[in-house]
Amino acid sequence: MEKKRLASLASLCLVVGVVALGVVALVRTNQNGEDTSKNDGKELSTHTKTVKAMCQDTDDQKLCIDTLSPINASDPTEYVKTVVQTSMDSVIKAFNMSDRLTLENGKKDPSIKMALEDCKDLLQFAIDELEASSIVVRDSNVNNVNEHAADIKNWLGAVIAYQQSCLDGFDTDAERKIQTQLQTGSLDEVGKLTAIALDIVSGITKILSAVDLNLNIKPASRRLLEVDQDGYPYWMNVGDRKLLSEMKKGGSVAPNAVVAKDGSGQYKTVLDAINAYPKTQKGRYVIYVKAGVYDEYISVDKKKPNILIYGDGPTKTIITGSKNFVDGWKTMRSATFSTVAEDFIAKSMAFENTAGANKHQAVALRVQGDRSAFFDCAIRGYQDTLYAHAHRQFYRNCEISGTVDFIFGYATTLIQSSKIIVRKPDPNQRNIVVADGTDQKNMPTGVVLQNCQIMPEANLMADRLTVRSYLARPWKAYSRAIIMESTIGDLIQPDGFLPWQGNQFLDTCFFAEYGNTGAGANVKTRVKWGRGVLSKNDAARYTADQWLQANTWLPATGIPFDPSFTKA
Repeated sequence: MEKKRLASLASLCLVVGVVALGVVALVRTNQNGEDTSKNDGKELSTHTKTVKAMCQDTDDQKLCIDTLSPINASDPTEYVKTVVQTSMDSVIKAFNMSDRLTLENGKKDPSIKMALEDCKDLLQFAIDELEASSIVVRDSNVNNVNEHAADIKNWLGAVIAYQQSCLDGFDTDAERKIQTQLQTGSLDEVGKLTAIALDIVSGITKILSAVDLNLNIKPASRRLLEVDQDGYPYWMNVGDRKLLSEMKKGGSVAPNAVVAKDGSGQYKTVLDAINAYPKTQKGRYVIYVKAGVYDEYISVDKKKPNILIYGDGPTKTIITGSKNFVDGWKTMRSATFSTVAEDFIAKSMAFENTAGANKHQAVALRVQGDRSAFFDCAIRGYQDTLYAHAHRQFYRNCEISGTVDFIFGYATTLIQSSKIIVRKPDPNQRNIVVADGTDQKNMPTGVVLQNCQIMPEANLMADRLTVRSYLARPWKAYSRAIIMESTIGDLIQPDGFLPWQGNQFLDTCFFAEYGNTGAGANVKTRVKWGRGVLSKNDAARYTADQWLQANTWLPATGIPFDPSFTKA
């Protein structure tokens, strides 16, 4: 264990070195290698103007200016590089601090140790996201940065998700002291610097215009959206084309692994099948889980991308668990099934947490990997059922059930043509469908429910008008929930949305509706701090193609989706 820790720290030291070198490299020299950092008055004026333009729309302009002022370059891309690298530096500092606090406090309290270990894992993920961002901007010009803006924002948004999730893990009074140390010592800086990076990338076109450097910025490339004569994207490999062809024909897909409780498959547990993922795997790794109730806890790690797992239907193939907050599990660790791998697909199965309403946070499914998709699945629980943790996620023809904040997280989430089933909570509890964690104004995150049915379960039916149920509440500062083209039942309170605590976040959250029907869809008495009804043009921003960049990856899943509106 010690050897592993030292190796990890050694790799981090290497990253710090790379960051430091990157900053040094930004000192501008002329063609003879002479340092030109001592500029004349005109160049200084241009430099000041560029820094001011970069920072004009950031929330913390002083920190932005302090970060960018030492950089002396004419290429705006250099400023983007610097702020990404500075964010990396702050994350490494936070990782090292969480490591030190673990050594100092880990033996005192198992709960504190659990929270700190989760922080270290999350911050390692944050380092990975920033490394990906650095690769894109390192050798790019401004056009390329703009073209890849959606990806860069996706990665930077995930960094803030992990920073916030780290803080979320400290629940008790005893843990608050450690949380405060981490927050003031490093995590606040992570959030602020990453937010500046997000603001700059989001406003790159406006920035260039402000400094008279409008370099004919082009819209993002549509090359990925082009399809061949068979309707497949050109970028799709042969293996995935063959797999999709079989799926579209309704034929059985030959699995790499078969799971059956009765021993008729290669494995008796789902976890064993996932752990059998070959290190040299190319393309999809397909797991078929035969009908049965599998009482186990499963985590798909980052080194197992491109998994397709399918069952015999959500009433037949069920993965179940009951870990929960009351019994001592952190929210992240309560999940019955977790996946952090990219390009994960699940079809025709159920994920559930049976802890019950009185056990508070109890996650059935936690999804972190980018480009994850679920089709014909049931996700059942009570409080915190679906933890849409980070990145782009798509759900189609699913049933998602729960009570308090049962769809929550920091992801860019679209739930399309699904049933949102509100369950009966504990006495004195109120039902809330969505609690989104968007914490910065330019995070490309939030929850969109499109063409869904929001309805009570059978056990709530008789009490649906007395048990208070709401569409969403603002968990974080820029919490975002859009309900569109959906049928809203009469169980939803007329005011629609619920404050989190007092007036907190009411002036910055974004809750809006478009084209909804049903007894609960009347917007006349909605809360005044909501954003009301969107125009069709504004609502289009939250459709699959724009919200998820769907056509760049969803065709490869074989899952049907509506790229735009589902109704005329």
